[in-house]
Amino acid sequence: MSVDKSTVSRIAKLARIKIPEDDLDVLAGELSKIVGWVEQLNEVETEGVDPMASAAEDIVLRQREDLVTDGNCKDEILENATKTDKGYFVVPKVIE
Repeated sequence: MSVDKSTVSRIAKLARIKIPEDDLDVLAGELSKIVGWVEQLNEVETEGVDPMASAAEDIVLRQREDLVTDGNCKDEILENATKTDKGYFVVPKVIE
């Protein structure tokens, strides 16, 4: 697929990017090369190839039950604060 100047202009307008008229030809050529490379990926035979989580080796990801908790570590977290009040962080007031 070839990308022309009008397509680059339309993409720029949709992205709200101002591109000088002189740069449209260069960008059209670069986008055409990118689209051509992506089209080459369609030619790669992937039939029977399983999805991978890592290219290093077959890794089984550990799973845990999805439970909503408060973490039960409020006191440990508040120990990191420089100032607290009634179980909450105290931060400086910010007014501009």
